Amino acid sequence: MTPPNNSAKNKNDATGRDRRLTVIVFSLFFSWLLAVPFEGQVLYGIADFHGGAARSFVLWAMVAHLAGLIACYIFIKNMRAAKTLILVSIPICAAVTGLLFFPPSLLWTVALILASFLVGCCVAAWGFYFKGCTPKKERIKTMADGLIFSNLLMILLNMAAIHISPQIGLGFSIAVLTAAFLFALRLPQTETLRKPAKQSAAKADAIKKNKYTALVFLCSFIVIITINSGFMYQVINPAFAHLKLLTSWYWAVPYIAALFIMRNLPHKKNRSYILYIAIAMIGGSFILFLSLGRLWPDYLAVNTLMLGACGVYDLFWWSILGDMLDYDNNPAKIMGIGLAANVSGVLLGEVIGNAVTTEQNHTLLAFGVVCATLVMLPPLSNRLVKLLNRHVFLTAFRETPEKEQPQMVINELDLTERLTEREREVMLLLIEGKSNKEIADELFIAERTVKYHAGNIYGKTGTENRIELAALVLRKPETP
Repeated sequence: MTPPNNSAKNKNDATGRDRRLTVIVFSLFFSWLLAVPFEGQVLYGIADFHGGAARSFVLWAMVAHLAGLIACYIFIKNMRAAKTLILVSIPICAAVTGLLFFPPSLLWTVALILASFLVGCCVAAWGFYFKGCTPKKERIKTMADGLIFSNLLMILLNMAAIHISPQIGLGFSIAVLTAAFLFALRLPQTETLRKPAKQSAAKADAIKKNKYTALVFLCSFIVIITINSGFMYQVINPAFAHLKLLTSWYWAVPYIAALFIMRNLPHKKNRSYILYIAIAMIGGSFILFLSLGRLWPDYLAVNTLMLGACGVYDLFWWSILGDMLDYDNNPAKIMGIGLAANVSGVLLGEVIGNAVTTEQNHTLLAFGVVCATLVMLPPLSNRLVKLLNRHVFLTAFRETPEKEQPQMVINELDLTERLTEREREVMLLLIEGKSNKEIADELFIAERTVKYHAGNIYGKTGTENRIELAALVLRKPETP
Protein backbone atom coordinates (compact mmCIF):
# COMPACT_ATOMS: atom_id res chain seq x y z
CA MET A 1 0.00 0.00 0.00
CA THR A 2 1.19 3.49 -0.84
CA PRO A 3 0.70 5.75 2.20
CA PRO A 4 -0.77 9.24 1.87
CA ASN A 5 1.86 11.83 1.05
CA ASN A 6 3.23 14.27 3.59
CA SER A 7 1.39 17.25 2.15
CA ALA A 8 -1.94 15.49 2.72
CA LYS A 9 -0.91 14.66 6.30
CA ASN A 10 0.10 18.26 6.95
CA LYS A 11 -3.21 19.40 5.51
CA ASN A 12 -5.08 17.11 7.89
CA ASP A 13 -3.06 18.44 10.83
CA ALA A 14 -3.88 22.02 9.83
CA THR A 15 -7.56 21.13 9.51
CA GLY A 16 -7.60 19.61 13.01
CA ARG A 17 -5.84 22.63 14.49
CA ASP A 18 -8.16 25.12 12.81
CA ARG A 19 -11.22 23.08 13.79
CA ARG A 20 -10.18 23.29 17.45
CA LEU A 21 -9.58 27.02 17.13
CA THR A 22 -13.04 27.61 15.67
CA VAL A 23 -14.63 25.62 18.52
CA ILE A 24 -12.70 27.62 21.14
CA VAL A 25 -13.59 31.02 19.67
CA PHE A 26 -17.24 30.04 19.25
CA SER A 27 -17.46 28.66 22.80
CA LEU A 28 -15.95 31.73 24.41
CA PHE A 29 -17.94 34.28 22.43
CA PHE A 30 -21.22 32.30 22.60
CA SER A 31 -20.92 31.81 26.36
CA TRP A 32 -20.79 35.61 26.76
CA LEU A 33 -23.96 35.89 24.64
CA LEU A 34 -25.76 33.33 26.81
CA ALA A 35 -24.58 34.80 30.11
CA VAL A 36 -25.11 38.50 29.39
CA PRO A 37 -27.51 39.81 26.69
CA PHE A 38 -29.51 36.68 25.78
CA GLU A 39 -31.56 36.02 28.93
CA GLY A 40 -28.24 36.05 30.80
CA GLN A 41 -28.10 35.83 34.58
CA VAL A 42 -25.14 38.22 34.63
CA LEU A 43 -27.30 40.96 33.11
CA TYR A 44 -30.23 40.17 35.39
CA GLY A 45 -27.94 40.17 38.41
CA ILE A 46 -26.31 43.53 37.69
CA ALA A 47 -29.70 45.12 36.89
CA ASP A 48 -31.10 43.87 40.23
CA PHE A 49 -28.00 45.17 42.01
CA HIS A 50 -28.66 48.65 40.62
CA GLY A 51 -32.37 48.40 41.45
CA GLY A 52 -33.48 48.30 37.82
CA ALA A 53 -35.42 45.85 35.65
CA ALA A 54 -33.46 43.88 33.08
CA ARG A 55 -36.47 42.63 31.10
CA SER A 56 -36.69 45.52 28.66
CA PHE A 57 -32.92 45.41 28.05
CA VAL A 58 -33.11 41.68 27.33
CA LEU A 59 -35.93 42.07 24.82
CA TRP A 60 -34.14 44.84 22.93
CA ALA A 61 -30.96 42.76 22.93
CA MET A 62 -32.77 39.72 21.52
CA VAL A 63 -34.38 41.77 18.74
CA ALA A 64 -30.99 43.31 17.85
CA HIS A 65 -29.39 39.85 17.88
CA LEU A 66 -32.08 38.64 15.49
CA ALA A 67 -31.39 41.58 13.17
CA GLY A 68 -27.65 40.84 13.20
CA LEU A 69 -28.21 37.20 12.26
CA ILE A 70 -30.36 38.17 9.28
CA ALA A 71 -28.22 41.09 8.04
CA CYS A 72 -24.76 39.54 8.33
CA TYR A 73 -24.54 37.94 4.89
CA ILE A 74 -25.24 41.30 3.19
CA PHE A 75 -21.80 42.66 4.06
CA ILE A 76 -19.79 39.54 5.02
CA LYS A 77 -18.81 37.70 1.85
CA ASN A 78 -15.72 35.67 2.76
CA MET A 79 -13.69 34.27 5.63
CA ARG A 80 -11.31 37.25 5.72
CA ALA A 81 -14.25 39.61 6.29
CA ALA A 82 -15.66 37.20 8.90
CA LYS A 83 -12.40 37.27 10.86
CA THR A 84 -12.25 41.09 10.71
CA LEU A 85 -15.84 41.30 11.98
CA ILE A 86 -15.07 39.00 14.91
CA LEU A 87 -11.90 40.89 15.86
CA VAL A 88 -13.74 44.24 15.77
CA SER A 89 -16.85 43.00 17.57
CA ILE A 90 -15.21 41.33 20.57
CA PRO A 91 -13.57 44.52 21.96
CA ILE A 92 -16.85 46.41 21.47
CA CYS A 93 -18.73 43.71 23.40
CA ALA A 94 -16.10 43.92 26.16
CA ALA A 95 -16.54 47.72 26.32
CA VAL A 96 -20.33 47.31 26.49
CA THR A 97 -19.91 44.82 29.34
CA GLY A 98 -17.78 47.38 31.16
CA LEU A 99 -20.59 49.96 30.89
CA LEU A 100 -22.81 47.64 32.92
CA PHE A 101 -20.76 48.44 36.01
CA PHE A 102 -22.55 51.82 35.99
CA PRO A 103 -26.25 52.36 36.86
CA PRO A 104 -28.85 51.60 34.14
CA SER A 105 -29.50 54.37 31.64
CA LEU A 106 -30.35 54.96 28.01
CA LEU A 107 -26.69 54.19 27.31
CA TRP A 108 -27.29 50.63 28.51
CA THR A 109 -30.02 50.15 25.91
CA VAL A 110 -27.98 51.62 23.05
CA ALA A 111 -24.84 49.68 24.02
CA LEU A 112 -26.65 46.34 24.42
CA ILE A 113 -28.42 46.80 21.08
CA LEU A 114 -25.08 47.47 19.36
CA ALA A 115 -23.30 44.55 21.03
CA SER A 116 -26.18 42.14 20.41
CA PHE A 117 -26.38 43.12 16.75
CA LEU A 118 -22.64 42.58 16.33
CA VAL A 119 -22.63 39.23 18.11
CA GLY A 120 -25.56 38.13 15.92
CA CYS A 121 -23.47 39.01 12.87
CA CYS A 122 -20.48 37.14 14.32
CA VAL A 123 -22.42 33.95 15.03
CA ALA A 124 -23.74 33.95 11.46
CA ALA A 125 -20.27 34.75 10.07
CA TRP A 126 -18.86 31.83 12.09
CA GLY A 127 -20.56 29.72 9.43
CA PHE A 128 -17.52 30.38 7.22
CA TYR A 129 -15.33 28.61 9.79
CA PHE A 130 -17.88 25.89 10.44
CA LYS A 131 -17.85 25.09 6.72
CA GLY A 132 -14.23 25.84 5.85
CA CYS A 133 -12.39 24.26 8.79
CA THR A 134 -14.44 21.15 9.61
CA PRO A 135 -14.82 18.11 7.34
CA LYS A 136 -18.47 17.43 6.65
CA LYS A 137 -18.58 14.18 8.58
CA GLU A 138 -17.12 15.94 11.66
CA ARG A 139 -19.53 18.89 11.76
CA ILE A 140 -21.95 17.30 14.20
CA LYS A 141 -19.05 16.84 16.65
CA THR A 142 -17.80 20.38 16.08
CA MET A 143 -21.24 21.80 16.81
CA ALA A 144 -21.72 19.59 19.86
CA ASP A 145 -18.32 20.65 21.22
CA GLY A 146 -19.12 24.33 20.71
CA LEU A 147 -22.49 24.06 22.46
CA ILE A 148 -21.12 21.94 25.32
CA PHE A 149 -18.19 24.20 26.16
CA SER A 150 -20.17 27.44 25.75
CA ASN A 151 -22.84 26.18 28.15
CA LEU A 152 -20.25 25.03 30.67
CA LEU A 153 -18.70 28.51 30.60
CA MET A 154 -22.16 30.06 30.87
CA ILE A 155 -22.80 28.06 34.05
CA LEU A 156 -19.56 29.37 35.57
CA LEU A 157 -20.37 32.97 34.63
CA ASN A 158 -23.91 32.66 36.00
CA MET A 159 -22.74 31.14 39.28
CA ALA A 160 -20.17 33.90 39.72
CA ALA A 161 -22.84 36.56 39.23
CA ILE A 162 -25.41 34.85 41.47
CA HIS A 163 -23.29 33.46 44.32
CA ILE A 164 -20.35 35.87 44.47
CA SER A 165 -21.44 39.21 43.02
CA PRO A 166 -22.76 40.59 39.71
CA GLN A 167 -19.58 42.64 39.40
CA ILE A 168 -17.46 39.50 39.57
CA GLY A 169 -19.68 37.97 36.91
CA LEU A 170 -19.11 41.01 34.71
CA GLY A 171 -15.36 40.82 35.30
CA PHE A 172 -15.27 37.15 34.34
CA SER A 173 -17.35 37.94 31.25
CA ILE A 174 -14.76 40.49 30.11
CA ALA A 175 -12.01 37.95 30.75
CA VAL A 176 -13.85 35.42 28.56
CA LEU A 177 -14.12 37.99 25.76
CA THR A 178 -10.41 38.79 26.11
CA ALA A 179 -9.56 35.11 25.69
CA ALA A 180 -11.89 34.92 22.67
CA PHE A 181 -10.07 37.84 21.06
CA LEU A 182 -6.64 36.29 21.61
CA PHE A 183 -7.71 32.99 20.06
CA ALA A 184 -9.52 34.77 17.22
CA LEU A 185 -6.24 36.41 16.21
CA ARG A 186 -5.03 32.93 15.23
CA LEU A 187 -8.06 32.06 13.09
CA PRO A 188 -7.24 31.41 9.42
CA GLN A 189 -8.32 33.91 6.78
CA THR A 190 -8.92 31.31 4.08
CA GLU A 191 -10.60 27.92 4.11
CA THR A 192 -8.48 25.02 5.35
CA LEU A 193 -10.53 22.50 3.39
CA ARG A 194 -10.54 22.37 -0.36
CA LYS A 195 -13.68 23.49 -2.10
CA PRO A 196 -15.83 20.68 -3.49
CA ALA A 197 -15.85 20.05 -7.21
CA LYS A 198 -18.37 22.04 -9.24
CA GLN A 199 -21.66 20.33 -9.99
CA SER A 200 -23.29 20.09 -13.40
CA ALA A 201 -25.82 22.81 -14.24
CA ALA A 202 -28.78 20.40 -13.93
CA LYS A 203 -27.59 19.04 -10.59
CA ALA A 204 -26.85 22.54 -9.28
CA ASP A 205 -30.39 23.66 -10.18
CA ALA A 206 -31.90 20.63 -8.44
CA ILE A 207 -29.82 21.27 -5.33
CA LYS A 208 -30.79 24.94 -5.29
CA LYS A 209 -34.47 24.08 -5.50
CA ASN A 210 -34.24 21.44 -2.78
CA LYS A 211 -32.06 23.71 -0.63
CA TYR A 212 -34.55 26.53 -0.33
CA THR A 213 -37.51 24.22 0.12
CA ALA A 214 -35.69 22.28 2.83
CA LEU A 215 -34.53 25.52 4.50
CA VAL A 216 -38.10 26.86 4.67
CA PHE A 217 -39.31 23.61 6.24
CA LEU A 218 -36.37 23.55 8.65
CA CYS A 219 -36.84 27.17 9.76
CA SER A 220 -40.56 26.63 10.31
CA PHE A 221 -39.75 23.57 12.40
CA ILE A 222 -37.12 25.48 14.41
CA VAL A 223 -39.60 28.28 15.18
CA ILE A 224 -42.22 25.81 16.38
CA ILE A 225 -39.93 23.65 18.50
CA THR A 226 -38.18 26.60 20.17
CA ILE A 227 -41.45 28.19 21.27
CA ASN A 228 -41.09 25.81 24.21
CA SER A 229 -37.81 27.53 25.10
CA GLY A 230 -39.72 30.80 25.41
CA PHE A 231 -42.27 29.07 27.62
CA MET A 232 -39.43 27.76 29.74
CA TYR A 233 -37.98 31.24 30.31
CA GLN A 234 -41.35 32.77 31.19
CA VAL A 235 -43.13 29.91 32.98
CA ILE A 236 -40.91 27.10 34.25
CA ASN A 237 -37.85 29.06 35.37
CA PRO A 238 -39.79 31.66 37.42
CA ALA A 239 -41.76 28.89 39.16
CA PHE A 240 -38.51 27.48 40.59
CA ALA A 241 -36.73 30.80 41.17
CA HIS A 242 -36.66 30.13 44.93
CA LEU A 243 -34.25 27.21 44.34
CA LYS A 244 -31.44 29.60 43.45
CA LEU A 245 -28.54 27.37 44.49
CA LEU A 246 -29.77 24.41 42.43
CA THR A 247 -31.05 26.29 39.39
CA SER A 248 -27.88 28.36 39.03
CA TRP A 249 -25.84 25.31 38.00
CA TYR A 250 -28.19 22.43 37.17
CA TRP A 251 -30.28 24.34 34.62
CA ALA A 252 -28.05 23.50 31.62
CA VAL A 253 -26.64 20.17 32.87
CA PRO A 254 -29.23 17.91 31.14
CA TYR A 255 -28.72 19.94 27.95
CA ILE A 256 -24.97 19.34 28.08
CA ALA A 257 -25.46 15.66 28.91
CA ALA A 258 -27.77 15.16 25.93
CA LEU A 259 -25.27 16.85 23.62
CA PHE A 260 -22.45 14.69 24.94
CA ILE A 261 -24.42 11.47 24.43
CA MET A 262 -25.54 12.41 20.93
CA ARG A 263 -22.02 13.53 20.01
CA ASN A 264 -20.50 10.18 20.92
CA LEU A 265 -23.01 7.86 19.29
CA PRO A 266 -21.45 5.85 16.44
CA HIS A 267 -21.76 7.74 13.16
CA LYS A 268 -23.79 4.96 11.53
CA LYS A 269 -26.21 4.85 14.49
CA ASN A 270 -29.72 5.80 13.41
CA ARG A 271 -30.69 8.88 15.42
CA SER A 272 -34.04 9.58 13.78
CA TYR A 273 -36.07 7.77 16.45
CA ILE A 274 -34.41 9.87 19.16
CA LEU A 275 -36.19 12.94 17.79
CA TYR A 276 -39.53 11.34 18.66
CA ILE A 277 -38.29 10.42 22.12
CA ALA A 278 -37.29 14.05 22.63
CA ILE A 279 -40.79 15.23 21.67
CA ALA A 280 -42.22 12.88 24.29
CA MET A 281 -39.76 14.31 26.83
CA ILE A 282 -41.02 17.85 26.18
CA GLY A 283 -44.61 16.75 26.65
CA GLY A 284 -43.67 14.84 29.79
CA SER A 285 -41.90 17.85 31.28
CA PHE A 286 -45.04 19.99 31.03
CA ILE A 287 -47.22 17.20 32.47
CA LEU A 288 -44.87 16.95 35.45
CA PHE A 289 -44.75 20.73 35.79
CA LEU A 290 -48.53 20.83 36.06
CA SER A 291 -48.89 17.82 38.37
CA LEU A 292 -45.89 18.13 40.72
CA GLY A 293 -45.02 20.68 43.37
CA ARG A 294 -42.23 23.23 43.40
CA LEU A 295 -39.65 21.41 45.49
CA TRP A 296 -36.14 20.48 44.33
CA PRO A 297 -37.01 16.90 43.22
CA ASP A 298 -39.81 18.35 41.10
CA TYR A 299 -37.41 20.77 39.49
CA LEU A 300 -34.92 18.00 38.71
CA ALA A 301 -37.63 15.94 36.99
CA VAL A 302 -39.11 18.81 34.95
CA ASN A 303 -35.81 20.42 33.98
CA THR A 304 -34.09 17.14 33.08
CA LEU A 305 -36.79 16.22 30.58
CA MET A 306 -37.12 19.70 29.08
CA LEU A 307 -33.44 20.58 28.73
CA GLY A 308 -32.45 17.08 27.65
CA ALA A 309 -34.94 17.35 24.79
CA CYS A 310 -33.66 20.84 23.95
CA GLY A 311 -30.15 19.42 23.67
CA VAL A 312 -31.28 16.74 21.21
CA TYR A 313 -33.18 19.18 19.03
CA ASP A 314 -30.58 21.94 19.12
CA LEU A 315 -27.91 19.53 17.90
CA PHE A 316 -30.32 18.23 15.27
CA TRP A 317 -31.01 21.56 13.61
CA TRP A 318 -27.54 23.06 14.21
CA SER A 319 -25.96 20.03 12.51
CA ILE A 320 -28.50 20.15 9.65
CA LEU A 321 -27.54 23.78 9.09
CA GLY A 322 -23.90 22.72 9.15
CA ASP A 323 -24.46 20.25 6.31
CA MET A 324 -26.50 22.76 4.32
CA LEU A 325 -23.58 25.23 4.29
CA ASP A 326 -22.07 23.35 1.35
CA TYR A 327 -24.97 24.39 -0.87
CA ASP A 328 -24.49 28.16 -0.70
CA ASN A 329 -21.54 30.37 -1.56
CA ASN A 330 -22.17 32.45 1.58
CA PRO A 331 -22.42 30.24 4.69
CA ALA A 332 -23.40 33.29 6.78
CA LYS A 333 -26.72 33.38 4.92
CA ILE A 334 -27.71 29.79 5.80
CA MET A 335 -26.35 30.06 9.34
CA GLY A 336 -27.98 33.43 9.97
CA ILE A 337 -31.40 32.46 8.61
CA GLY A 338 -31.47 29.21 10.61
CA LEU A 339 -30.42 30.84 13.88
CA ALA A 340 -32.82 33.73 13.28
CA ALA A 341 -35.61 31.12 13.25
CA ASN A 342 -34.39 29.92 16.65
CA VAL A 343 -34.41 33.41 18.17
CA SER A 344 -37.82 34.12 16.60
CA GLY A 345 -39.21 31.00 18.24
CA VAL A 346 -37.87 32.00 21.65
CA LEU A 347 -39.29 35.52 21.30
CA LEU A 348 -42.65 34.16 20.17
CA GLY A 349 -42.74 31.77 23.10
CA GLU A 350 -41.95 34.58 25.54
CA VAL A 351 -44.65 36.82 24.08
CA ILE A 352 -47.21 34.01 24.33
CA GLY A 353 -45.96 33.13 27.81
CA ASN A 354 -46.48 36.70 29.00
CA ALA A 355 -49.95 36.88 27.47
CA VAL A 356 -51.24 33.64 29.02
CA THR A 357 -52.03 33.91 32.71
CA THR A 358 -52.47 30.33 34.00
CA GLU A 359 -50.14 27.36 34.13
CA GLN A 360 -52.90 25.11 32.77
CA ASN A 361 -53.18 27.21 29.63
CA HIS A 362 -49.40 27.24 29.27
CA THR A 363 -49.43 23.45 29.36
CA LEU A 364 -52.19 23.23 26.76
CA LEU A 365 -50.21 25.53 24.48
CA ALA A 366 -47.09 23.46 25.04
CA PHE A 367 -48.96 20.32 23.99
CA GLY A 368 -50.14 22.18 20.91
CA VAL A 369 -46.50 22.84 20.07
CA VAL A 370 -45.66 19.16 20.64
CA CYS A 371 -48.46 18.07 18.31
CA ALA A 372 -47.37 20.55 15.65
CA THR A 373 -43.81 19.22 15.95
CA LEU A 374 -45.01 15.65 15.47
CA VAL A 375 -46.94 16.66 12.36
CA MET A 376 -44.01 18.58 10.86
CA LEU A 377 -41.23 16.07 11.52
CA PRO A 378 -42.03 13.46 8.79
CA PRO A 379 -42.37 15.97 5.89
CA LEU A 380 -39.31 17.81 7.17
CA SER A 381 -37.30 14.57 7.13
CA ASN A 382 -38.51 13.80 3.60
CA ARG A 383 -37.43 17.22 2.38
CA LEU A 384 -34.06 17.10 4.09
CA VAL A 385 -33.19 13.58 2.98
CA LYS A 386 -33.37 14.70 -0.66
CA LEU A 387 -30.60 17.17 0.07
CA LEU A 388 -28.63 15.53 2.90
CA ASN A 389 -29.03 11.82 2.35
CA ARG A 390 -26.14 10.86 4.62
CA HIS A 391 -26.94 13.01 7.67
CA VAL A 392 -26.90 10.92 10.83
CA PHE A 393 -30.37 12.09 11.92
CA LEU A 394 -31.91 11.08 8.59
CA THR A 395 -30.70 7.51 8.10
CA ALA A 396 -33.91 5.49 8.17
CA PHE A 397 -33.56 2.99 5.31
CA ARG A 398 -37.16 1.94 5.07
CA GLU A 399 -38.33 5.56 4.68
CA THR A 400 -35.71 6.58 2.11
CA PRO A 401 -35.44 5.89 -1.65
CA GLU A 402 -32.82 3.17 -2.05
CA LYS A 403 -30.59 5.19 -4.37
CA GLU A 404 -30.37 7.95 -1.75
CA GLN A 405 -29.07 5.75 1.04
CA PRO A 406 -26.35 3.43 -0.39
CA GLN A 407 -24.64 3.25 3.00
CA MET A 408 -27.69 1.50 4.42
CA VAL A 409 -27.53 -1.06 1.61
CA ILE A 410 -23.85 -1.61 2.33
CA ASN A 411 -24.85 -2.59 5.86
CA GLU A 412 -27.60 -4.88 4.54
CA LEU A 413 -25.11 -6.62 2.25
CA ASP A 414 -22.87 -7.24 5.26
CA LEU A 415 -19.96 -5.38 3.66
CA THR A 416 -19.19 -3.41 6.81
CA GLU A 417 -16.96 -6.10 8.30
CA ARG A 418 -15.16 -6.81 5.02
CA LEU A 419 -14.27 -3.20 4.20
CA THR A 420 -12.09 -0.86 6.22
CA GLU A 421 -13.48 2.53 7.21
CA ARG A 422 -11.44 4.25 4.49
CA GLU A 423 -12.59 1.71 1.89
CA ARG A 424 -16.23 2.40 2.80
CA GLU A 425 -15.62 6.12 2.34
CA VAL A 426 -14.01 5.55 -1.06
CA MET A 427 -16.77 3.14 -2.04
CA LEU A 428 -19.54 5.66 -1.40
CA LEU A 429 -17.74 8.26 -3.49
CA LEU A 430 -17.09 5.77 -6.29
CA ILE A 431 -20.76 4.92 -6.66
CA GLU A 432 -21.61 8.62 -6.68
CA GLY A 433 -19.64 8.76 -9.93
CA LYS A 434 -16.77 10.89 -8.65
CA SER A 435 -13.41 10.66 -10.37
CA ASN A 436 -10.29 9.44 -8.60
CA LYS A 437 -9.02 13.03 -8.43
CA GLU A 438 -12.28 14.29 -6.87
CA ILE A 439 -12.16 11.49 -4.30
CA ALA A 440 -8.53 12.27 -3.50
CA ASP A 441 -9.35 15.95 -3.00
CA GLU A 442 -12.31 15.22 -0.75
CA LEU A 443 -10.49 12.69 1.44
CA PHE A 444 -7.09 14.46 1.38
CA ILE A 445 -5.25 11.45 0.00
CA ALA A 446 -3.20 10.82 -3.13
CA GLU A 447 -4.82 9.55 -6.34
CA ARG A 448 -2.65 6.43 -6.26
CA THR A 449 -4.03 5.72 -2.78
CA VAL A 450 -7.57 6.00 -4.15
CA LYS A 451 -6.69 3.48 -6.88
CA TYR A 452 -5.23 1.13 -4.25
CA HIS A 453 -8.42 1.28 -2.15
CA ALA A 454 -10.59 0.86 -5.26
CA GLY A 455 -8.70 -2.32 -6.18
CA ASN A 456 -9.27 -3.72 -2.68
CA ILE A 457 -12.97 -2.81 -2.85
CA TYR A 458 -13.45 -4.55 -6.20
CA GLY A 459 -11.69 -7.65 -4.89
CA LYS A 460 -13.69 -7.84 -1.66
CA THR A 461 -17.04 -7.25 -3.37
CA GLY A 462 -16.45 -9.54 -6.36
CA THR A 463 -16.78 -6.73 -8.87
CA GLU A 464 -14.43 -5.57 -11.62
CA ASN A 465 -15.29 -1.89 -12.01
CA ARG A 466 -17.35 0.93 -10.53
CA ILE A 467 -20.33 0.15 -12.78
CA GLU A 468 -20.62 -3.37 -11.35
CA LEU A 469 -19.94 -1.97 -7.88
CA ALA A 470 -22.77 0.58 -8.19
CA ALA A 471 -25.13 -2.10 -9.49
CA LEU A 472 -24.32 -4.26 -6.45
CA VAL A 473 -24.57 -1.55 -3.82
CA LEU A 474 -27.61 0.24 -5.20
CA ARG A 475 -29.57 -3.01 -5.52
CA LYS A 476 -31.66 -3.66 -2.44
CA PRO A 477 -30.96 -7.19 -1.16
CA GLU A 478 -33.79 -9.65 -1.68
CA THR A 479 -35.62 -10.83 1.40
CA PRO A 480 -35.17 -14.56 1.87
